[in-house]
Amino acid sequence: MRDRGGMAVLTMLVGVAVSSATLAALVPLLDAIGDRQRAQNAADAAALAGVAGGRAAADRLASANGATVVEWRREGDDVVVTVVVDGRRAAARATNAP
Repeated sequence: MRDRGGMAVLTMLVGVAVSSATLAALVPLLDAIGDRQRAQNAADAAALAGVAGGRAAADRLASANGATVVEWRREGDDVVVTVVVDGRRAAARATNAP
């Protein structure tokens, strides 16, 4: 009977290498998803703050969330805000209308 211990080790090493390569490929994707979510959260918060406190309030809340307001406008009862977080843009609209 032949010793298969060497083959088992080789198979395990190949499996570890494939798993490591897969995880390494996923890291940038997961970072991008996280950046997009942080940008959207900052935009949502800034828009809500902007309804009540205007541009200054939107700027403060965006900054507190690590974002920069690049566009702010009032459209009737609505406020539309666009922010950038780590190069990722996101927009949100909020209103104080019933």
